[in-house]
Amino acid sequence: MDTQQVVLHMNHGTGDNSYANNSIIQKKVMREAKGIVEESIKRLYTIIPIHCFKVADLGCSSGPNALQLVSNVIDIVDNTTSNLNLKPSVFQFFLNDLFGNDFNSIFKSLPQFLESLEEKKGHKFGPCFINATPGTFYRRLFPNDSLHFLHSSLSLHWLSQAPKELGNEENVHLTSTTPPAMHEAYLEQFRKDFKLFLKLRSQELVAKGGMVLTLIGMDKSQKTHDIRTAWSLIGTILNDMVLENLIEAIKLECFDLPLYDPTIEEAKEVIEDEGSFTLQRLESVTLDWSTNIKEVVDDDNNNKLDLNTKAEFTTKFIRAALEPLLKAKFGEEIMDELFVRYKNKIVQLIMGVKILEFPTLIISLIKKV
Repeated sequence: MDTQQVVLHMNHGTGDNSYANNSIIQKKVMREAKGIVEESIKRLYTIIPIHCFKVADLGCSSGPNALQLVSNVIDIVDNTTSNLNLKPSVFQFFLNDLFGNDFNSIFKSLPQFLESLEEKKGHKFGPCFINATPGTFYRRLFPNDSLHFLHSSLSLHWLSQAPKELGNEENVHLTSTTPPAMHEAYLEQFRKDFKLFLKLRSQELVAKGGMVLTLIGMDKSQKTHDIRTAWSLIGTILNDMVLENLIEAIKLECFDLPLYDPTIEEAKEVIEDEGSFTLQRLESVTLDWSTNIKEVVDDDNNNKLDLNTKAEFTTKFIRAALEPLLKAKFGEEIMDELFVRYKNKIVQLIMGVKILEFPTLIISLIKKV
């Protein structure tokens, strides 16, 4: 197994730098996509006889968001079956992520979660079975024609691997000065991975089954400071630390982030080329990275505090996602220093541009018959 698949996970636990405490943006994205999830599920209940509704959440991670889809789907199905005069459904949910994911914390929270559902739904709440399905979604995870609905939120921008033989000694990801060949290598890896993902999921879904995906995207004009700015700053800091002999140069020379943020056109091209799905929705939603932060009064005395608050929020968001991968490559002892420097870079960036944007693609698909 690729070592990357073992170390690639969000920060565990409930500490200050954990994913559980630094996933507000991910929650916001799920809220943005909820209406499209509802549309997809309602369609299923009008065309397919369903007794046990089988749903998989791919890249579920851990923390409070891990069971959010379960809660959303149950609410949607409850309303749908009531409106259609159908019996309450039985539910089977499969929570998927890589083997290093903190599944333990999810299952420790299940008793309280299920108890609150029963209190809320009462007799209308059908049996609900929740299972873990560890493994990469770039391989088969489920039997043929076994699922009604598939969901993945902010996971598919993670590639199966960084492109090989990039010859990239200065940057760990794409920047405005990256050679065109490196851009093409990342795009080709995304095309290969996304096409495989769609092919595998088409085998696992029933005919006319639905799938809703959200993934970090990119503004085609590249005029805004989007998520790639965050990735490129990591490379800048690592290079500085090499020059200061805090990191071995050879470790940085063979390290590239396995991430790609496609444009809406690139995602659409792969979907149409793979051919297993009918494209129902393809939308781009742009969020401010500092969304949901309570803003400090904007006056001369509080501007600095406001910048630091935003920079701290962004730094923790990035640290929760990237620290395990960086720690495995460069060692735990430099992590605090790396992210102190990262926060300072973000402060400087916010001072210059005022707003950092977070483009997100929301995709709704139907499996062709």
